[in-house]
Amino acid sequence: MSARNQTPLIAVLVVLIIVAGVGGYLAGSSAAPTKTVTTTVTQSATVTMTKTVTTTVTVTPQPKKLKAAWVYVGPIGDYGWSHAHDVARRYVEQLFRDWLVTGYVESVEEPKVYDVIKKLIDEGYEVIFTTSFGFMDGTLKAAKEYPNVIFFHCSGYKRWDNMGTYFADLYQLYYLNGLMAGALTKSGKVGYVAAHPIPEVIRHINAFALGVKEVNPSAKVYVVWIHAWYDPPKARAAAESLIAQGVDVLAFTEDSPTVVEVAQEYTSRGKPVYAFAHYSPMLKYGPDAVVSGQLVRWEAIYADILAKIYSGAYNTTNLRNVDYWWLLSEGAVDLGADFGVPINPKFIPVLKNITVTERITGEKMSVYDVVMLRLNQMKDPRPAFDPFCAVSEPILTQDGKVLVRPGQCLTHDDLWNMMVFVDNVVGSIPAG
Repeated sequence: MSARNQTPLIAVLVVLIIVAGVGGYLAGSSAAPTKTVTTTVTQSATVTMTKTVTTTVTVTPQPKKLKAAWVYVGPIGDYGWSHAHDVARRYVEQLFRDWLVTGYVESVEEPKVYDVIKKLIDEGYEVIFTTSFGFMDGTLKAAKEYPNVIFFHCSGYKRWDNMGTYFADLYQLYYLNGLMAGALTKSGKVGYVAAHPIPEVIRHINAFALGVKEVNPSAKVYVVWIHAWYDPPKARAAAESLIAQGVDVLAFTEDSPTVVEVAQEYTSRGKPVYAFAHYSPMLKYGPDAVVSGQLVRWEAIYADILAKIYSGAYNTTNLRNVDYWWLLSEGAVDLGADFGVPINPKFIPVLKNITVTERITGEKMSVYDVVMLRLNQMKDPRPAFDPFCAVSEPILTQDGKVLVRPGQCLTHDDLWNMMVFVDNVVGSIPAG
């Protein structure tokens, strides 16, 4: 058969070669990888011709996904501690939506945290945040067993190569709340519904009591323990027992608005009882009773940690000395009955009409002005004031011992291990 009698044949071969990898690629990088397309066309008839065309186009690969999980001690609907953490989880999930995948487990009993962590690792989570003091040992055990997973534990002090710690502490805000509580109490009895006897809670009670004492030296802070982070019935019973003893202002550590609701109920019946919100904005639960409160912005810490993990700054070998201790000056916490409402407007005129002697300058000031002064002093990057610094008089414990000498301040480690009450607290610290 002659060549001219063959049926013309066209063969097309397309080869795709990706010439730039995505290792170390970060979302938002301007150095997008390229893709080279090489096309070879061969035509056979009486003439054979080969033509090669090369085209380069730019493509944007999907960034590597990072899977992070949160473990909560309470339900996310508690409107306190766990709720605030979950608000932050949802915030960073949206902030880093191009590369972050999140999950959570709520209402985890502290002894069971290790088993929960193992399940999350089996599900592919590479970063795990455990958010209760009682989760510390279980988290450490998991960190040692799973060296390729990154762990961060909230409110603890034990760390490992792949396990850091973090905390947004509220003691400065409890002190500010105490200033207002001391001014508002008519009975001289201020109550505190406390969760568990650990340094965190004791530190907050003491800061609150120091604020009360600064504006009302004869007032006492009465403490009732409920031995639970989230237990609305116990919180209600404790609040009502304190009110029955003559308490007319309440603060608390319990992850629901129950204490605020109790205060609102009494106030609505003509027996004013005032309260300070805990961790989340609670003004709507006690519009006539909530004076102010402590607000937390966990998202400030979570965003910083996750960005550093994703960039490679934090890894499974360098977390042993990573300990976040973020306060007002870092923007992790704020004063407020609600976001944008540092003090309930209903109480501002009252606080402006109560005058005290500012203990550093000796100047006469309204309680409102003292609160704002201290708030701004502690928000400064180099805070000019701290509740646990003694000025002209020592800070004493319940049994009359010196906790802080004049001119001195408690250190981070002192605060982190605090297990004594200051001298205007009524109540004891349970053992164990």
